Amino acid sequence: MKQHMKSLLAATLLGIGNLCCCSSCTATSVTAESPSDINDGKTAVTTIAYTPSDKEIINPERGMFTHHEFYSDKNNELTLEQLQQLRNEGMSLIFTVYVMRDFRNKDISAPYLNKIRRNLRAIRHSGMKAIVRFCYSYSEKDKPWDAPWDVTRRHIEQLKPVLREYADVIAVLEAGFVGVWGEWYYTDNYVFQPKDASQYGPRKQVLEALLEVMPKDRFVAVRYPRAKLGVYNLQPTDTISRATAYDGSDISRTSFHNDCFLATADDMGTFLDVAEHRKYWMWESRYVPMGGETCAPSDYCEIGNAYREFAAYHWSYLNKDYHPDVLSKWEKQNFMTTVRKKLGYRFVLKEGKFTKTPRTGKPFSIDLQIKNEGWAAPFNPRPVEIILKMKKGGKKYTFHVDADPRFWMAGETIDLKAAITLPGDMPEGEYEVFLNLPDPDRQLHDNLAYSIQFANEGVWQRKEGYNRLCTVNIVRP
Repeated sequence: MKQHMKSLLAATLLGIGNLCCCSSCTATSVTAESPSDINDGKTAVTTIAYTPSDKEIINPERGMFTHHEFYSDKNNELTLEQLQQLRNEGMSLIFTVYVMRDFRNKDISAPYLNKIRRNLRAIRHSGMKAIVRFCYSYSEKDKPWDAPWDVTRRHIEQLKPVLREYADVIAVLEAGFVGVWGEWYYTDNYVFQPKDASQYGPRKQVLEALLEVMPKDRFVAVRYPRAKLGVYNLQPTDTISRATAYDGSDISRTSFHNDCFLATADDMGTFLDVAEHRKYWMWESRYVPMGGETCAPSDYCEIGNAYREFAAYHWSYLNKDYHPDVLSKWEKQNFMTTVRKKLGYRFVLKEGKFTKTPRTGKPFSIDLQIKNEGWAAPFNPRPVEIILKMKKGGKKYTFHVDADPRFWMAGETIDLKAAITLPGDMPEGEYEVFLNLPDPDRQLHDNLAYSIQFANEGVWQRKEGYNRLCTVNIVRP
């Protein structure tokens, strides 16, 4: 559910050790220090009001995506030029489904594994990320719809090295493998319409194998709420809480996709128990990613109801290719502009307070008001950094904030407080102060395509991928 309360998040900025001061080096944080109260009336402060932007912004792991199929009997694969064009069109995500109909009774071939690897490599080089699914049939007429578990288990083992190597650019892995389209419904090798945990047991093997392959901070998405409930023998009231979110457990890492969004009251069978399963998804989707595509036009996709459901289920990504009738209608009604802006997170700096005259060896206090105007919070880990860059010479000092943007919920205003103890040997002079939310992976950390841009005028630094907060003059005590 969309929340409109103000949450206080006191982010502690870590002390400095092993400091490296050059244009390409950053500080290493080793000890914690409680943030000082910049509003205590004793400290002279500078207050800045930031101007919000109404522009559409490309940000990682959110927004519209385009759909691409890779059949085992076809030679198509992604190119860097193709992906760069998609990014130029405003997308940071691509959906890739690998249809392995040639491998329903044998190992995946080396050429096909290499195609998957090359696709993921191109995605990494393009500044995009992927939603990934594997299946054996992409048509009800193409049977068998899936493979026996022993075959699928071997396939997951074959895919393991590739998925681990490129986990940094896999935004979400969909469970797939079972049933036509990998949607866990029509099936030849699993129980059709399972009723209880024992009947869900074979599907649980697939899900657990995929969760084991992916890093502990990555999600595997299932198609229906009853799939997660059945696999883990849960009730709809057994939802993830703030305390259990992102704890690395299989339950906390199992997310959802809805490929018949806004179709009917039960979204064409997505919700078996409409009232309870809808309520379950509303809560779970606060802490797990939600995305997918629309279905054929209906009364449910009228923009009033669409807006409410995008917000209620905390949507982060949507297929731009399907359903074309729904999307074209929304485009004509100017609703697609809203969708493109609000899918996932949309962080807006409201106000910043800073120690007016920071002194070396002393705390430099920061208090930021940040509003999440999107429909969801980020769902993958992301560090928060304050960067001080000397105007003369360009030396950088990076300070790591003990804060987790995955808890910067939709509709909430976050009070991000930090107190930096400036190094005693820091040169005096003018410094620009930046807020940086980069990708945590070392291969992507310094790639600005993977850093979060705030929705403000005059804040984004295109060359470095930072958000500029202010300029301060640092002096000796």
